[in-house]
Amino acid sequence: MDDRAYDFLRDLLTSPSPSGYEQPVQTVVRNYVGRFAEEVRTDWHGNVIASVNPSGSPRIMLAGHCDQIGLMVKHIDDSGYVWVDSIGGWDIQMLIGQNMVIWGKNGAIPGVIARKPIHLLSQDERKKVPELKDLWIDIGVKDRDEAKQIVSVGDPVTFELGLRKLRNNLAAAPGMDNKVGAWVVMSALQIVAERSPQAAVFAVSTVQEEIGLRGAQTSAFSIEPQIGIAVDVTHATDCPTVDAKQYGDINLGDGPVLYRGPNVNPALHAKLVQLATTAEIPHQLGGLSRAASNDANVMQITRGGLATGIVAIPNRYMHSPVEVISLADLENAAKLIAEFCVAVNSESDFTP
Repeated sequence: MDDRAYDFLRDLLTSPSPSGYEQPVQTVVRNYVGRFAEEVRTDWHGNVIASVNPSGSPRIMLAGHCDQIGLMVKHIDDSGYVWVDSIGGWDIQMLIGQNMVIWGKNGAIPGVIARKPIHLLSQDERKKVPELKDLWIDIGVKDRDEAKQIVSVGDPVTFELGLRKLRNNLAAAPGMDNKVGAWVVMSALQIVAERSPQAAVFAVSTVQEEIGLRGAQTSAFSIEPQIGIAVDVTHATDCPTVDAKQYGDINLGDGPVLYRGPNVNPALHAKLVQLATTAEIPHQLGGLSRAASNDANVMQITRGGLATGIVAIPNRYMHSPVEVISLADLENAAKLIAEFCVAVNSESDFTP
């Protein structure tokens, strides 16, 4: 991955984007794609839609949601401790002892999320999985009045953000789900912009996926694509305790996962596999026996329906502060999607 591409990924991952609060990361997206997209717009829902050859045919939508799970300030008590509610799906145990950031009106407010120390827990409390209502954020203030000068009810909260390189071209960060998807679709569009596609290609950094696939639904309705590819993370099974027999044989560094199943158009899937094989792009196969829990779900049934595909990035430790992905998988996903967009023309037929 070259320096500019890596910097784009780092900027995405260090910009907060809990569902409904994606504005900082969308600014990063707009600034990056403005160099090569023919048109860039932001709809009133907050989706950023960048296009190449927007008058072409057929119309292809590439969706990667930019939102991440987070928390929201619900209450500030008399002592200035901050109590929160969840945005998206959390394993509450992941929160204990973490460095957190409240994103207030005047910027980032560092804090720590805590609970009673183990020395003070009763035997029953030690056996109990904590609930979010048992945890609080300490921002170091003296009282409620001091806290309210910098924190407001409704402010979003994230883990402390950052990107760490690991060995073997791996990287760790909170929010890989799914800022890597936004990175892939915009990087694919950049490759397409250097070629001459017959299709109209719309890359969308969608919002609010973590609370119900909402941004993909509104943007797909307005774009009116015939073809859609959703890019999201999927569970890697190359680490302890995650059963490949249940979730498939999915490894970091072996390429993006091309899913089959009822949420995927079979002809589109076959085309992706054929292109990946011909271009010698590493890829893996996955099976999904139900409607997806990502943007492909709503894209497939937008308006009169469209041919939908799922390209997934293997991810270890999803919805944690240490999500791990392969940088090579991101690059290969972008290359494959770009090859698909260039290969599709007005004669392409994805009728099952």
